[in-house]
This record gives sequence, C-alpha cells and structure tokens, in this order.
Amino acid sequence: MAKTVNSGSIGWGVMRQGRGLWSRNAVKGEQVRDERLRRDGKIEWRSWNPRSSKLGAAIIRTSGDAQILLPEPGSNVLYIGAGHGTTISHLHDHVCGSGNHHAGSIVSVDLSARCIRDLISLAEKRPGILPVLADARQLHAYSIFLPNRVPWILQDVSQAGQVELMLKVCNRFLSQNGIALLSLKAASERWTDGGDEARFSDAESKIAESKMKLVERIDLRGLEDQHVMYVLRPQ
Repeated sequence: MAKTVNSGSIGWGVMRQGRGLWSRNAVKGEQVRDERLRRDGKIEWRSWNPRSSKLGAAIIRTSGDAQILLPEPGSNVLYIGAGHGTTISHLHDHVCGSGNHHAGSIVSVDLSARCIRDLISLAEKRPGILPVLADARQLHAYSIFLPNRVPWILQDVSQAGQVELMLKVCNRFLSQNGIALLSLKAASERWTDGGDEARFSDAESKIAESKMKLVERIDLRGLEDQHVMYVLRPQ
C-alpha cells in the first residue's frame, strides 16, 4: 500500500491512485462531504471527488506536472469564490495539515453569507482557513488579510468579467514567481457569437494582452461542463 501511495504522490498531501484523487486528512476520522476515508499506517486519506471540485478536476486532467497546480505546504494563499468549502478542505489538508503544523493560511473569499457560515464551521476544526465575506471585485475588502503577495491564487466565481477580475487580483496580490488558476465558466460570461468556444477564445485574447502568461488551458468537460481551468504566471 505505501509503495502505491508514494508512486502516486502529488506533493506532500495529495496523491493520485488510478482515476482516484486523495488528500491527507488533517482531521482524522472527520468527513466534510461524506467522502470515503482510507488508512495507510498512521496516515488517513480522504477521497477528493473531481466532479465536485474544479481544482480536483484540473489535477486529474492536466497534461503537465500536477504539482504546479498546488501551492507548497505552509504557503499563504488566496481562494476567491470559496463556496461551501469542499475544495478548501482538501487544499487545507495539503497547505496546513493537522493542527496547521505547516503554518499555512487560506484566505477564503465569498459573497454568500451561507457559504461563509459553512466555512466558519470548517475553520473551527481546520485552523489556517480564514473565511472572508466580501465582494471579490472589491479588492480592498480582503487586502487587509494579505499584507504580502502570495504564491498561489485560485478564482472560481460565477459572474461576468471573470478574466478582468482575475487580472486585477493577480496584479495586486500575486508574487512574481506565483501561479494563478482561473476557473472560467462560459455561461457566466457575456454573450459572444460562436458560443462557449468563442467565450474561451475571447478570454485567451484578454490574457495574451495582459501581464500574465498562459501556461496551460485545461478542459474540464465530463467533470465540470462549460468550464476551463487556465493556469497563469506573471510575464
């Protein structure tokens, strides 16, 4: 079992085994969304469903090095459009670990009070998660939690102008050698003749004209329809 786990490891706290993705549970015995748990000696792993996590889907679908999609353990990171915390919990397993022994932090921004309540409940058991109730477009509303630039940002908001927002966020908060992941939902963008593909092409044109470099476009069809994950770096 240990040999299989190591051969499929993606960084410290995530592994891939066959078609399955797992994160190293920071709160042993605790499930977040009724996911499966499995033991490997003293380590407990939680199944990470790529059908309910765009980050998980991107890790499964990337044609490059999946480790690039994850921040280093102990990093201070920004997650915009945090939702109810499914992906945040798996990210916490890797970035913070049990009792936050890695001393990482995940600034988790969402506009929904319901989502923030769920994130607060999650943070009570998982130190290092910082829920922030804010409109993602109002950068000043969460900049107080980010005194320094961060090495990793994920944006997953369902509103028009996702690309423009991501470029603003990266310009303000992303470190020079950082990675930014943009989960772009075609249906949330303004109408463009040509359907979803035209919207994605328009997004890529805006990225090409910016200070960011497009590293990879990851198609999430079959796991998250109408979604593409863009992997970006500063030029």
